Amino acid sequence: MRIIAGKYKGIILNLPKGKETRPLKDRVRESIFNLLIHSKKILLQLEKSNVLDLYSGTGSFGLECLSRGVQKVIFIEKNKIAIKILEKNIAKLKVGNKIKIFPQDVFNLVKTHDRLFHSNPFNFKYDLIFCDPPFKDTNINQLIELIFKKNLLKKSGIIILHRPKNSNEKLSNYLKVVEERDYGISKIIFGEINQSLS
Repeated sequence: MRIIAGKYKGIILNLPKGKETRPLKDRVRESIFNLLIHSKKILLQLEKSNVLDLYSGTGSFGLECLSRGVQKVIFIEKNKIAIKILEKNIAKLKVGNKIKIFPQDVFNLVKTHDRLFHSNPFNFKYDLIFCDPPFKDTNINQLIELIFKKNLLKKSGIIILHRPKNSNEKLSNYLKVVEERDYGISKIIFGEINQSLS
């Protein structure tokens, strides 16, 4: 797996040996960024954006963002093996000053919101939120509602969901889908917060 474009183009990323994480394939990542940059339905300005990478694994999406000029990436990942590899990838790219890692479960981290006011990632707004929970997870709507209720996304911001293609989940009304693409066994959903519910 490599960085596809930008400042760190061509750098090979470290990957886990087992199947505990499911890194995005290069082809899928490339397609995601092509849509982010060129789709007329998406108004995001990727450069200088702040990115929240939920269930970040070894960081392939967030690190690709950094290569393409985003301002900052917050990684949230609870798997200890994945975190160690993520830290190696960050060191390889020398981007430690543009990232912060929260080694916790997403929903458990919310519970510390009041105690960690200045350092909790749920106290800020983001331009782009990438959500790649395990395919077996069924709480995707809780995740969408968390993003809405914590007011995490800027008005022009984009949420990206990575889900199994054969999933027939009825997504929360808080999410307005603007684009959807299938890739092999998975699908990528691009959405905005439904402003009519704000």
